[in-house]
Amino acid sequence: MQPRNMSMSGVVDLAAVKAAGEAKQKAEQARAQSAEGGGAPAPSSLVIDVDEASFEADVLQRSAEVPVVIDFWAEWCEPCKQLSPVLERVTKQYAGRVMLAKIDVDQNQMLMQQFGVQGIPAVFAVVAGQALPLFQGAAPEEQIRGTFDQLVQVAEQRFGITGLQGVGEEAAEEAAPEPEVPEDPVLAAAQQALDSNDLPGAIQAYRNKLSDEPANVEAKVGLAMAELLQRVQGMDARQVRKDAADAPTDVAAQLKVADLDMAGGHVEDAFGRLVETVQRSSGEDREAARLRLLELFEVIGAEDARVVAARGALARALF
Repeated sequence: MQPRNMSMSGVVDLAAVKAAGEAKQKAEQARAQSAEGGGAPAPSSLVIDVDEASFEADVLQRSAEVPVVIDFWAEWCEPCKQLSPVLERVTKQYAGRVMLAKIDVDQNQMLMQQFGVQGIPAVFAVVAGQALPLFQGAAPEEQIRGTFDQLVQVAEQRFGITGLQGVGEEAAEEAAPEPEVPEDPVLAAAQQALDSNDLPGAIQAYRNKLSDEPANVEAKVGLAMAELLQRVQGMDARQVRKDAADAPTDVAAQLKVADLDMAGGHVEDAFGRLVETVQRSSGEDREAARLRLLELFEVIGAEDARVVAARGALARALF
């Protein structure tokens, strides 16, 4: 997904006087308990996997001591695979001033809904038990650092939360920046277009890359994602779903809902709908559904188990 402008617009709620007072008390208690417990956590504990069962203890409670950044991701999401390593590296470099909680949306749909996640990767923060959106989509490391700086400043100024003490230089050294690999100028232009929400420009840039390198995986995934985003842009989700429910044989209506499902991370729903559409349609309508399904396979990747299963279902529907 393309990144939205990073902002701290949600911090207005964090300025409540009562919440600030409570958060400062919790932070002091947490620091006291940490000192009694024998010191700072290991660098590896700055990045944790969280699920619905551990969310309260690992995120809500820890947010009284340190800002907790949440990375909503999925195994099939290629932009997630680009963003997550950067978030992990930057988190370690901040040496305890932030923590990173990674949440697999496929396994934790309730948390995804509670945060109002519309697409992934999506990044939120929790400070003193209060959530705020940070950004959506893959983003450059420099931009991520800027957002982390603002988050740390808000946590300290509003709540007196200064992070985990004593994690120190070891974590920062462990996560030293890797040597930068020169960017492909065409792919860089495509990413820049996505950053500025210029979807037609991104689509053209990816097509240009594929015209020179038809097998370039990054360009294939990027093109499929950009085209998906362009199709769902401006859709009235409620009306689109109503139209599809009212006219189950309307292939165009079913394609729109499948796109919405995919953009929202509901991969199996999107695949299942398109396979069913292939089964009950014929001629040009059937071909349109088949091609759309193949396009969505590109977004996920050929090796994903859901793609493998859907390919089998498609073959059975066709033959």
